[in-house]
Amino acid sequence: MMRRNHRFMASGIALLWLLVGSVAAAQTAYYPDRHDWQTRAPGDAGFDPALLEDAAAFARASESGAPRDLAVNHELTFGREPHGTLIGPTTVRGDLSGIVVRGGYLIKEWGPVHKVDMTFSVSKTFLSTAVGLLWDRGLIASVDDRVGPYMPDDELFGSAHNDSITWDHLLRQTSDWQGTLWDKPDWADRPVGDHPYEYPDRPMHEPGTFYKYNDVRVNLLALAALHVVRDPLPLVLRDGIMDPIGASNRWRWHGYENSWVMIDGRQVQSVSGGGHWGGGMHISARDLARFGYLFLRMGNWDGEQLISEEWIGMARTPGEVNPSYGYMNWFLNGPVERAGEMVKSIPKAPDSAVTFRGAGSNIVYVDWENDLVVVVRWIQGGAVSEFIARVLAALE
Repeated sequence: MMRRNHRFMASGIALLWLLVGSVAAAQTAYYPDRHDWQTRAPGDAGFDPALLEDAAAFARASESGAPRDLAVNHELTFGREPHGTLIGPTTVRGDLSGIVVRGGYLIKEWGPVHKVDMTFSVSKTFLSTAVGLLWDRGLIASVDDRVGPYMPDDELFGSAHNDSITWDHLLRQTSDWQGTLWDKPDWADRPVGDHPYEYPDRPMHEPGTFYKYNDVRVNLLALAALHVVRDPLPLVLRDGIMDPIGASNRWRWHGYENSWVMIDGRQVQSVSGGGHWGGGMHISARDLARFGYLFLRMGNWDGEQLISEEWIGMARTPGEVNPSYGYMNWFLNGPVERAGEMVKSIPKAPDSAVTFRGAGSNIVYVDWENDLVVVVRWIQGGAVSEFIARVLAALE
């Protein structure tokens, strides 16, 4: 069931972006078969071959220097936080890889594009997509609904502070939910204060007024969605998105060793929305590219609307608190004011472009104006903008 969200339709910015995407989706498009993704030579797809190879060479030269064993890397990063112990699976990552897709065709690939690896916070984009499927089906009536009434009890949303949290707050990471989930307190993720290894008297914020990137609250969204649909979210995603777009059967969406709940008489694992403590979406670059291409076509795959344009328009709408962030993990490229200047995350990219981002770095770049999807994995974070600029410079 595809529905209109009146709050979204009232937004002029969202309407403009939706129009741009709808026009692109209406054009004749190629959709790759599950077992046959056709290629085009860079020159036939509007690229200068030498400049596109220059972009790929730049990416290869900018590979992350972090440990390839991501369990070891965890100990050097998130493992230093209080309650930082791994509770989900990790991988040993492959070499840097990349894919450039234009018009639906594979234009250039390098590295182990079929290797299944952690994708860290790109998992959040899969999570928000799963929530979008529930919204499209009418299982979530409105993103402005409070989450508590959708839950089987008041354990997680019963306090005075948590009671007013809405789906929109969780999707935009502005909920400021307070509590502990899967033995991880909310304050222990990217802790603040003078004594972060003790329970801090952190400032409390009214839900919807303060943005903080916080995986405990992301995992709370996953659990809430599980209680709404009463089926494992990987099955919801598989049936609604991944099988229809021809993704491989190799991706896995993991939860934690202690994130099992009883749903209708069976044990179901609640998945994680990132790799902060392990788990999350483990997937190949090829499957990430298919996922990005679905959104380039505004949720339509070969004539079938898998997820509504309305939901995608909402996901692309800037948040009031953080205008660079839509729904998780839609990072927007429109200019925002910082220190008195208007700046963009990727200066050379169109304002309407978005990226799905995860640590590592894992990047899916979606560009409607240039009919382009780019995936790059295990690139240094500071090199992402320059890499995308070089890909765009290769367009003739």
